[in-house]
Amino acid sequence: MKVLIACEYSGVVRDAFRAQGHDAMSCDLLPTDKPGPHYQGNVCDVLNDGWDLMIAHPPCTHLAVSGARHFAAKQASGVQDEALAFVRVLLDAPISRIALENPISIISSRIRKPDQIIQPWQFGHGETKATCLWLKNLPKLTPTEIVTGREARVHRMPPSADRWKLRSITYAGIASAMAEQWNLNQ
Repeated sequence: MKVLIACEYSGVVRDAFRAQGHDAMSCDLLPTDKPGPHYQGNVCDVLNDGWDLMIAHPPCTHLAVSGARHFAAKQASGVQDEALAFVRVLLDAPISRIALENPISIISSRIRKPDQIIQPWQFGHGETKATCLWLKNLPKLTPTEIVTGREARVHRMPPSADRWKLRSITYAGIASAMAEQWNLNQ
């Protein structure tokens, strides 16, 4: 199966699909953090390359409700509308199966509600971080390992130069569930 992981620099989801034997490539404006197939550039450049599945992680900076206090300025400057337009491009891509991932955001009110909301603690990580999934021709993810000891570690990260980057990495348990459960070759 040919899989595009859009807006991913970490390689976590890409590598989970590659571990299942798929031809998976990540794509981001940033270079990849881990060696592996990666296109550094605009994902729109590769959307028409015959993918069977795309998992997209569009930047949440101008979308997430955690930054709602800044929405008026983001709307006035047009950056929020640009971010929503990019989400629409990804959801409308010529790919038969799509999962778009983002935190609780205005995508829900401005485009459509998510098909599913998952938490890291449902996939082996003792943390909370509500993650929405907008799905096209894919089943909802089934939890693989519900754990206790849940804390909001990501939400409480102290300020740092790379805080935004650390907060955006997909949990390995969620990536593995995607690769195992969305395996179209089965």
